[in-house]
Amino acid sequence: MKKIIVVVLLAISQALWAKGWQTFDGAELVKIVDGDSFYVDAGEQKLHLRLYFVDCPETEANARSDAQRIREQTRYFGLNDVQTTMEFGKLASEFTRQTLSKPFSVHTAFSNALGRSKQRRVYAMITTNSGEDLGGLLVENGLCRPKGVGKKTYDGIPRKTVFSTLNNLKDAAMLKKIGIWEKTDVNKIVELRGQQILENQQLDKILNKNKNETAVNAIDINTATIEELRTIKGIGTVMAKKIIAARPYKSVAELIKVRGIGKKTYKKFAPYFKIK
Repeated sequence: MKKIIVVVLLAISQALWAKGWQTFDGAELVKIVDGDSFYVDAGEQKLHLRLYFVDCPETEANARSDAQRIREQTRYFGLNDVQTTMEFGKLASEFTRQTLSKPFSVHTAFSNALGRSKQRRVYAMITTNSGEDLGGLLVENGLCRPKGVGKKTYDGIPRKTVFSTLNNLKDAAMLKKIGIWEKTDVNKIVELRGQQILENQQLDKILNKNKNETAVNAIDINTATIEELRTIKGIGTVMAKKIIAARPYKSVAELIKVRGIGKKTYKKFAPYFKIK
């Protein structure tokens, strides 16, 4: 009887772990964007995926944000020029192309990974045809770094545990000078990373100052007109009407109950509102 109970509990636990996750076996690669971003044919659906947990070097800069990202990656890996960073981005893309040349499994909870992409993109994990995790392989081969969005995996592994494992793989690749780490300037990596930290701190100060100024000019969420609501970037007439329809609010935090406002959108809107 005890064994039966244990089996049942394990089955329930696995079901809870997998909540929200869907697995598509036999998926095929359609098009590579970067080593960590690509299109796949998952049979039932055609998906644009972004890997959880990892960040591969960019392959090109088509916008200012791309250039800033490449500079940050260059400093992180301790490289002396951005061209080397992009070259390894292309190597990462080719590695993913070859690794996914045979059918593989896609695990996704369809969480939005829009980023700079204009098309719908979702976060995912990939199990290769040989049963290995694509993200882990990229880090192990010095073509990627542990960074970005993560969550408890489809098989129940905590987010922190996954990042810990990936960081161990990264450390091993660094010591072995594998992939991009072969080009690392060990005499400058601390200085380069320090430059990025300083830049991030300066940007944070600017952002915080802007938030404080915004808070001073915040509008009352319970009395604001449609015209006042529309002055906030991201709020159109339809959203303004939804916000008004959900009144009264006891706190600005209740804004999240409005349909169409998720956690990320709420964080963006919250500084512009107050309760009198």
